Amino acid sequence: MSYLAKPKFQHPALEANALGFTHRDYEGAISTLCAGCGHDSISAAIIRACYELSLPPHRIAKLSGIGCSSKTPTYMLGQSHGFNSVHGRMPSVLTGANLANRELIYLGVSGDGDTASIGLGQFAHAMRRGVDMVYIVENNGVYGLTKGQFSATSDKGSKSKKGVDNPDSPIDLVALALQLGATFVARGFSGDKAQLVPLIKAAFEHRGAAFIDVISPCVAFNNHEGSTKSFDYVREHNIALNSLDFITGRAPIEVDYAEGESEVVAMHDGSAIRFHKLASDHDWRDKSAALAVLEKHGIEGEIVTGLIYLNDEAVDLHERLKTTSRPLNVLAESELCPGSKALEAINASLR
Repeated sequence: MSYLAKPKFQHPALEANALGFTHRDYEGAISTLCAGCGHDSISAAIIRACYELSLPPHRIAKLSGIGCSSKTPTYMLGQSHGFNSVHGRMPSVLTGANLANRELIYLGVSGDGDTASIGLGQFAHAMRRGVDMVYIVENNGVYGLTKGQFSATSDKGSKSKKGVDNPDSPIDLVALALQLGATFVARGFSGDKAQLVPLIKAAFEHRGAAFIDVISPCVAFNNHEGSTKSFDYVREHNIALNSLDFITGRAPIEVDYAEGESEVVAMHDGSAIRFHKLASDHDWRDKSAALAVLEKHGIEGEIVTGLIYLNDEAVDLHERLKTTSRPLNVLAESELCPGSKALEAINASLR
């Protein structure tokens, strides 16, 4: 494979954010994923969110595991810290880094195989402990690197590219994150950047475990008729809990319908999206209501997107453990090793 490297030259008139960084300063290497992969759209949304928030690139730490999704940190935030861990172990590596240095901004990128299968236990503990992080799952319902086997998030009855039905029930990572104690829970679609960018920005602003499950169709193995993770299926079954804006190159599409109702809206290309406007009495702070919404629309075969749950009074792992606010690598020996008297006092308190 041959491809051109990105030029280092930047036009002097490029728009800059509040810190003086341009959009290019948040980019990474050229992607080697399949052309049209939804993961590249997620990378673009992360880049845009970090640029608009004016996050200092050198303060961001991006971590991943193994899989197509876990390759994507290479394609974004090239001036940030990065660590590619082993399969399913990203949450524990991120937790350790977070405890060692709370001054960094932590982004964990994973996939449905990396999180919902081999890394399910790791995911569970990161959520329940309230690690201050943005955890994004790029969910395509297949193992793309090993040629399209069903993953643990693939819906029962969904067809593989070869036409085989999936016999197993899926793991709903959004519902699981809610039950495990995540204090910011959302779902997005890689094909809806207008919704996804604000969700990522809100997640970065949240203190605690912020989880976003992003449906990201695999163009090679899971974008065919019969797949419930394909572009067409997600567009036709998307239920947005929050207001959405669409940017098109044609005349704007406008709708007007009552709160608490659904509406099928025709797109310019002939496809249709089914929207559901959240009722005014819905409280996104109510975890039980959030789970009920997921269950209700899941039975109807609809995919709920948007901000599903938020605890705006959450505390993170550092506050619970009462850790030092200073990174461990700047602590002096006298602070790290206070002496035998201090150790004797600790031992005596545990007897």
